[in-house]
Formats: sequence, structure tokens, C-alpha cells
Amino acid sequence: MDRIAIVGCGLYYARDWKRLDHEQFVARQRDLVAAPRWIIDGNCASTLPTRLQAADTVVFLDLPARECLWGVVQRRLRHGGGPHHAIGVYDRITWNFIRYIAGYRRQMAPRVRQLITSHAAHAEVVVLRNRRAIRRFLEEPPGQRMPLSQPGRTETAFASA
Repeated sequence: MDRIAIVGCGLYYARDWKRLDHEQFVARQRDLVAAPRWIIDGNCASTLPTRLQAADTVVFLDLPARECLWGVVQRRLRHGGGPHHAIGVYDRITWNFIRYIAGYRRQMAPRVRQLITSHAAHAEVVVLRNRRAIRRFLEEPPGQRMPLSQPGRTETAFASA
């Protein structure tokens, strides 16, 4: 695993937490994926093909909305609202963001799955469906994971355990 795309975007913002214009964002993505090793976390569908085509591993965090919303609550309690430059967190929760999270599996996840199928057939695809699966994935050495063979790619699903 040298080039890992985590789908589930810190690069989308400049240091002052203002959004980059689309051309700057695309240019950053292209520059980053040209490196021999990287981990990029982000769900921006317009640049996802760039990351997927260059990745050797794709980690799709397919978590239930309640887990994602609980994560938002925990982050708010831990860090409070607003920018926290030292830890790279900008906690800006809006009702649109809450609705996006609540509807992600129904509205965005099918599109992400299609993009993965279209642009990452060469990569190992890991689908993690809950926090326990994420912990197991992070704790297990890559050679000990249970792959499920699919045409053109390997998908490792950690649904529960």
C-alpha cells in the first residue's frame, strides 16, 4: 500500500479555511497523486477519479449515518466549533452538512461505488462498514486480511466482528 485513497477534504481548503477554487483544487490533486507514496482522504466526486486512477488501495468508509453523526457530535464536544489550526480541524456544522451525512448512503454512496468500479479496477478495494471494522483494519497486517475476489480487483469487506 503506497498510494491510498480514503473515500468517505482537507485539501479543499486553504490555510484560512476558505475553499480553494476548483482549478487550484484539481491541480493540488494531480500534484499529490504524482508522488510515489501518499494517503489522501476526501469525498469530492469531481476529483475522485484522479485519486482512484492513481491509487493502489482504496478504502471506502461505508458507515451508517448514525455513526457518522455521532462522530460529528464527539468532534464538537472534543474541539468545540470553529477553526483549530494546530490539529487541522475546522468544525463548521450546518443543517446542510447534517442532511448530507444523513442521506449519504442513499444519495452519494452509489455514485462513489460506480466511480470506484470505473476508475479503480486495478486497486485493492477495502470497504469498512463500522468503527469496529476500521479498528480491525488498522490493527491487522495487510497480509492477514481476508480478501474477496472480484473480477479485476480485490475487495476486503469488514462488515462486523
